[in-house]
Amino acid sequence: MQIKFPLILDGATGTELQKCGYKGDISAEQWVLENPNSILGIQSGYVSAGSSVLYSPSFGANRRKLEEHGIFNQTADYNRRLAELSKKAAAGKAFVAGDMSPTGLFLSPLGEASFEELVDIYTEQAAGLAQAGVDLFVIETMMTLSDARAAVLAVRSVSDKPIFVTFTCDENGRSLSGTDVTAALTVLQGMGIDAFGLNCSAGPAEMLPQLRRLREYARVPLIAKPNAGMPEIVDGKAVYSCTPEQFVALIPEFLDAGVAVFGGCCGTTAEHIAALQAALKNAEIKAPAPLHSDLLPASTEKLPAYLPADAHHGRVLTVTADLEDDLADALESDDVMVAVRLATWEDVELLADCQYMLTKPLCILCDDAEVLEAALRAYQGRPLYEGALPESVLAPLAAKYGVLY
Repeated sequence: MQIKFPLILDGATGTELQKCGYKGDISAEQWVLENPNSILGIQSGYVSAGSSVLYSPSFGANRRKLEEHGIFNQTADYNRRLAELSKKAAAGKAFVAGDMSPTGLFLSPLGEASFEELVDIYTEQAAGLAQAGVDLFVIETMMTLSDARAAVLAVRSVSDKPIFVTFTCDENGRSLSGTDVTAALTVLQGMGIDAFGLNCSAGPAEMLPQLRRLREYARVPLIAKPNAGMPEIVDGKAVYSCTPEQFVALIPEFLDAGVAVFGGCCGTTAEHIAALQAALKNAEIKAPAPLHSDLLPASTEKLPAYLPADAHHGRVLTVTADLEDDLADALESDDVMVAVRLATWEDVELLADCQYMLTKPLCILCDDAEVLEAALRAYQGRPLYEGALPESVLAPLAAKYGVLY
């Protein structure tokens, strides 16, 4: 597909479905399939207003979310049918993005899910969306880096279509799990995603400062899909009062912050999208211009840690029963990174269990390609590598996981 910027996404789905009669008593995805004219009307309205991309109404259509509503063994079929509805609404005038959202599961120590379980859940969903022939994938409203990484790997296992990722964060730029959005950007653009940004979170004014922070690190186009302002609770319901004119008032500032992809989240309507189209007419999109292009873009799960190209590690840790204590000592040292030698799959599992401790970048030393890949899957940051493995092994791992070597 040929993406042209500025790219205009669609507006809200959930709040618009409520206007169509959805009451939340069953899964939104089930309701849409039982009432297909609802989404067809909403999305055809977005296309008429200027949307170039429609999100398939598959936000909660991963296996775990469907099973919470008593829907079993239908994940791929649900996603295929939902995406096909969006393709019908697009009528060849807009791209269709396969929409994927959080599982609600957490890795240890916050939860008990395994990373491979997350990948499996998202692979099933991505396969259904791919069967429908979506033009790209959108991994949205992310709250954990583990979900986002798992979804990217899942999509890449079934498709080579573009991937957009958007997180939701607080006023400090942190996700629910404590990951700074600049760390999420650093990790995910290393994995080859095509655009990154924010959705939901807040209104345009509250989102803008975080997009300005992201521009410092962005090597991919940035996405802004804010709500129609901050919601107010009226008679027990969330009301969004940001008018279309107010919604687009900060477009020049968003463009200066490097945003190239625009849309609306909760509370936005076709009128908000039409206002976006008018405000972006003849807009000039700035190419990504990161400030740290001469540094190594390493990151922990929580924070980016850009290092000089000649940075060195100190003592190399071996994995033993005392790994937590050894990591604690290493973190208190003056070394800019923590170096760990991995030799077995058991080493990887022990490191994965302790990775929550890491506040410095991780350097992995390993001479076994399979063990190294297992470590790159399990580690939720962007690590460095040192070892004797050849370029033919390392280059594909760098493209897939972002490892720096």
